Amino acid sequence: MQGISFNRLRYFFEAVRLKSVRGAADYLNVAPSAVSRQISQLEQELNSQLVERHRRGIKPTEAGERVLEYYQLHLAEQDLLFDSLQALRGVQAGSITLAIGEGYIESISAILSDFTARYPNIRINIEICGSNDVMRLIVEDEANIGILFNPALESRLRSHLSFTHPLCVVTSPAHPLTRQPQPLEMHSLIEHRPALTRVSHGIRQIVTRVEEDTGVNLEPAVVCNNLLLLKNYAIDGGVSLLPDFMVRDEVRAGKLVAIPLHHQLFAHTQTHIITRLGRQHSSGVNKLLQRLTSAIFQDRSS
Repeated sequence: MQGISFNRLRYFFEAVRLKSVRGAADYLNVAPSAVSRQISQLEQELNSQLVERHRRGIKPTEAGERVLEYYQLHLAEQDLLFDSLQALRGVQAGSITLAIGEGYIESISAILSDFTARYPNIRINIEICGSNDVMRLIVEDEANIGILFNPALESRLRSHLSFTHPLCVVTSPAHPLTRQPQPLEMHSLIEHRPALTRVSHGIRQIVTRVEEDTGVNLEPAVVCNNLLLLKNYAIDGGVSLLPDFMVRDEVRAGKLVAIPLHHQLFAHTQTHIITRLGRQHSSGVNKLLQRLTSAIFQDRSS
C-alpha cells in the first residue's frame, strides 16, 4: 500500500457510503467523472477491483471492504494523533460524534451540558436516528459512541453498558385498556390500533418479533419516527408502545399509565451504550463514555 493516494481513498469511501458515484460527486462538489476516474486509478494502484456496479448503485467487493477498513483505521489513527498532540500542549480539544435514539435526548442533555462546561474545546456532534442507523454509524466509524434501544448486536460492536427497560403499553388513565387484566396480551391491542415507530427503530423490531412469535399482527393507526409525538398521542387518549424510562415523569404526574405486556421479549428489552469493537478512542471520547455509563447507571439505580 506504499504510495497510496488518500485523496483517491476518500473518493472511493464516499462513493461506497452514498452508494453512488453521483452522490459522492455531489457531496464532494466535483464532477461524477472525477469520482469514477479516482476510483479507477485506485483500482489500478492496488491491482484489485474495489466496487461492483448495480442498477441501484455500487457496493464494495471483498477487496473493497478491506480497503475501506484500512481507510477508516487511518482516519481513526489520525484523530488519535491530533488528540495526543493537543494533550502535550495541555489542551483537551477535538470533536466527538454521538449517535443516539430519540428517546435518550432528555436522559443525556444534562450530562452533555456538564461535559461541555468542563471541556469547552471539545465539540460534540449529535446524530439522532433509529437503531439500525445508530449501529451503521458506529460500524462505519462515522460516530464514536452510540446509545440505542434493544439492538441485535453484531460482532463488530462492543456494548459498554446495558440494562433492562421494559417495553410497555402507554395510554391515558381513562383508557379502557387500564381496566383489563394485566399484563396485557397482544390480542387485546388489536381493536385499539396503537401508534408505532417505523421498522428501523428498535421498538418496532421487538413488536415484529412478538407478532411472529404469537401470530397476532397489529395494524397501527399511526406510524411515526418521532417518539415525542407518540407519547403525546398516548396522553391525548391514544395507545402506543414505549420503553418505561421514557414515560416515568408522565406516569408520576398522572398523565399516562404504563401497562406491562405479557411476553418475555417485552419484559427484557434493553438500552445499550456501544462503540465499534477494536477502535481506539481519543481521551475526550473515553471521558464522555465514562461519564455516560456512570451517569446512566446512577439514573438506573435511583
